[in-house]
This record gives sequence, C-alpha cells and structure tokens, in this order.
Amino acid sequence: MAQAKFQTHHGMVDILPGESEKWQYLERIIRETAAEFHFSEIRTPVLEPTELIARGIGQLTDIVSKEMFSFSRGETNYVLRPECTAPVARAYVQHHLDQRGGAQKLFYIGPMFRAERPQKGRQRQFHQFGAELIGTDSPIADVEIIRFMMRIYEKIGLTKTTLMINSVGDPESRAAYKTALQDYFRPQLSELSEISQQRFETNPMRILDSKEDEDQKFIEDAPLITDFLNEACAQHYAEVKQYLGDSGIIFVENPRLVRGLDYYTKTAFELISSDVGSQDALGGGGRYDLLIEEVGGKPTPAVGFASGIERLMIACEALGIPLGEEPALDVYVVTRGEAAQRWAMDAITQIRKLGKSATMDFSGKSIKAQFKDADRQNSRFAIVAGDDELKSGSFNFRDMSDSTETPKTLAEILDILR
Repeated sequence: MAQAKFQTHHGMVDILPGESEKWQYLERIIRETAAEFHFSEIRTPVLEPTELIARGIGQLTDIVSKEMFSFSRGETNYVLRPECTAPVARAYVQHHLDQRGGAQKLFYIGPMFRAERPQKGRQRQFHQFGAELIGTDSPIADVEIIRFMMRIYEKIGLTKTTLMINSVGDPESRAAYKTALQDYFRPQLSELSEISQQRFETNPMRILDSKEDEDQKFIEDAPLITDFLNEACAQHYAEVKQYLGDSGIIFVENPRLVRGLDYYTKTAFELISSDVGSQDALGGGGRYDLLIEEVGGKPTPAVGFASGIERLMIACEALGIPLGEEPALDVYVVTRGEAAQRWAMDAITQIRKLGKSATMDFSGKSIKAQFKDADRQNSRFAIVAGDDELKSGSFNFRDMSDSTETPKTLAEILDILR
C-alpha cells in the first residue's frame, strides 16, 4: 500500500526557514513603527461568527457571498476571518475599549482567509497588517492613519508609491449617487459584464471597481461621487486634503476609487505601486463611521487601513530591496568524541546566557563536515573541542571569516563574546 503524501491546501503555502526571517524583519518594522505612532497591538481569533462578518462587510459583497471559508458547530455558524476590521470592531465593543479613554489606536498582524482563485500576491490564506483609530471623526485621524501606513513602506525602502484618495460620502450622499449611477448605466445594462449586471440593483458603486474589459468604456464617463457629496462630507474631504498637503504627503485624487465593503464612509484611499504587477494595490482603507454601531456598539466614528504582506514582499523582490540580513550564528562548537559533546552542551548553555547564539553537531558528523555546517550557518566563530583540548583546558577558537585560530580557555572565550 502506497504511503500517503500530504500537501498544503491549494492557495495556502508554508513559510520555510530562509523565508520566515524575511517575515520577521517586516513584522519588526511594523511593530517599531506602531510604537513610534503609539498604536497598541490587538490580536483577535481567526474564527469569528458568520453574522459578524456578514453585518460588518455586507451580505451582498463578493467576500460574503462567494469567498468565505464557513463552518458550523451546533446551531452556530463560523468563518475563518476574511479581514480584520470587523473583528477589531467586535473586540472594541465586547471589551468596552471606549472606557480606556480617548481615541483607541490599535494595530494588528495576522493571517486572513478567502476562498478565491489563487494568483500572484493573492492566496487563500494571506497575511495582512493594519491599524484602526477608533473614537474620533476628525480628518486629522484620517491623515494620521495614512501617515502610519506610508511610514512603514518608507522605512522598508518602498518610496516609489502613489497615494490615491477619494470620498465615498455618507448614506445620504450615496443614496443620491446610487440613483444617478443606475440612471446612467440602465441604457447600457445589457452590454455590461455579468457581474456588473448583478451589482446594478444592489451596489452599483461596485461597477466602478470592475476590471472587466467590456465595462471600462462605460465607467469612463460615469457620474462622479464627489459631485453628490453633501456639505458635511465635502468639508471633511477638503480638510483631509488640506492636512495631507500640510504633512507634505503627495496624493492623487481618484473619483473612481470606491470601497467594496459596506461600512466605509467619507475618506477612501489606496497606496499603489507598479512593482507588484496588475494587482497594484499595496494597501488601503478609509473611514467607517457606521461599523461599530452595526456590530452592537453605540455610534462611534473610526478610520483604518489594511495592507497585504505577500504583495509587499513581491514589491521588495521586484525592486531588489533586502528584507533584513542573512541569519548568522555566533558560535559553532566542533566536537571530537562523546566527552567533548558533553562538554559542548554545557559550553553552549554558558554562551547562550550571554545573549549569543550557539549550537553544535547533534548527529555525529566528521570534523570536516562540522566545519562545513558552521559555514552553512554563517557562524562567526567556531570552538574546537576534543580529548586533548579537554585535558589541557585550552580550545582552538577560530574566526570563521579568515580561518585564524588561537588557543583560549572557555573563560577567555566567554570574555571575548561578552
């Protein structure tokens, strides 16, 4: 009987040694930047009630209708979270974070799940980092979120990006805009793509987000939402642009930029880069003043962003941006014989107590093979221990960069490492 061979699920990948260090490097930059901006980390479960995601994102969005991994246990339905804003909103309400005082500045890093067709930069399990600023409707908060997002990319070395902004108004503005879009698209409805025809009645704004070729000629001349903003939304949008300019942030207004999630209001933005291919959005977000109430809280304004780590890595690879340094080892202990192995176990413990990395051979390799292993692990130093060295108490201490060796006691070696 053939032995079973197991592989990852389609669209889900293992992150192996050599790659995981790159992820750690990016995550470290994200956390360091969050500390600069005084955002606190929040971690939510990957499993959430289906109703939370449906209410937060919207029943008619593609994510809810087509792309969720769903489970049932008893009479309760769950999904693997497809995004993290609704879970963060749920946590904000559940744990009464508003009682901490002031606006809450939260960030997250973690895996999300969508049952869509895998392609470059878009897997069924993918990873996002993002931030939410909850409890203020000030346009300054919108700009703070954008500055936080852009600072991360700047520190990584991705500076050739374009910030696209728009306003998607509020329910009053969008109701008028929805009517105008339907009036515009109705005469061409039969010529639109199938998916745009489906969106016509329920969410015609999503037609503007279509990538289908047959839709583009109609999208080009469609009405602009900025012409339908009420006074409050128009003023908020003007102030966001003013504060962006005051912060020295260059932006491009894109009146076709819409958000596919129902909870967005007013500001919408995307950071794009031509270095990630046709799926050029690195990250984006906007204001969602309706979400907290939708998931059971009191009316609470909020703004946030989310960015894909996989797309960020693709952009870095395309531009030749190194993601940290190659992992290195401080000390490799080369041993000859069982007594030397027992000594090495104690030696590497003492070295590690100094905050240095140390290892040894655990499989009985030859001396030559152990030195090759030390080279492979980019070890800075090697200590050679055998019966003679144990008797004399003096060990060959090798600088692996130039292969020079000097006899040292373990105490002398520890002083050098210290």
